[in-house]
Amino acid sequence: MNSDTLANKGGHETVKEFSENTNAADETHETVSGEEQRGAPRFALLLRTAKLVSPHGEFLCIVRDVSEGGVKLRLFHGLPAGSERYHLELASGDQFAVDLVWIEGDEAGFQFADTVDVDTFVAEASPFPKRPIRLRVEAEAFISIGGRQITARLRDLSRQGARIESSEKLALGQTIHVVGPHLPQLQATVCWRRSPEYGLVFTNILQMGELAQRVAAIQTGSHPDDRAVA
Repeated sequence: MNSDTLANKGGHETVKEFSENTNAADETHETVSGEEQRGAPRFALLLRTAKLVSPHGEFLCIVRDVSEGGVKLRLFHGLPAGSERYHLELASGDQFAVDLVWIEGDEAGFQFADTVDVDTFVAEASPFPKRPIRLRVEAEAFISIGGRQITARLRDLSRQGARIESSEKLALGQTIHVVGPHLPQLQATVCWRRSPEYGLVFTNILQMGELAQRVAAIQTGSHPDDRAVA
């Protein structure tokens, strides 16, 4: 398909720490892009959540398999027009420059811009605990507290929670409701604070596809369903 058609927190109070266990299984897999890559071993990575970072925003994806030459990703929506160079960021925080090669349905192939050690990529080693993928956003939001609605800024989103900025003083353990463009009303609890920023944990975890499509809609201004991949 023509690519033209695609177009920390630190030092603050914490109530609870959340971690995401990621399962990965290695198995030989046929390569999917580039004749010169046919002989390169591939490894199926199951439920390896990552994100694509571009000037247009950050987009949730799943790494399906990887070789020395590139990766195959599962997408949850179309990619913005005009972007071919991305950075693939893993839960460990490691980033890899990648170029879009092909896209078909909900899958896309990317070529690494630099040589990548497959074993290191698969191990996703980090001196820090893996955290749920957070997608950076910049959007107006509203928080409801005791019948009052207060303007806030949404700074990032994950399946489990969000980071907001608010001039309103919030207490650790306080329950609030958050709503914003392309975001339904979500009940959340304040789990850390470093005023004027606050960390929230949602009462109900967002589904991965819902999070991906809502964040894409926030960053591109489209309706979540408009960018869904069948």
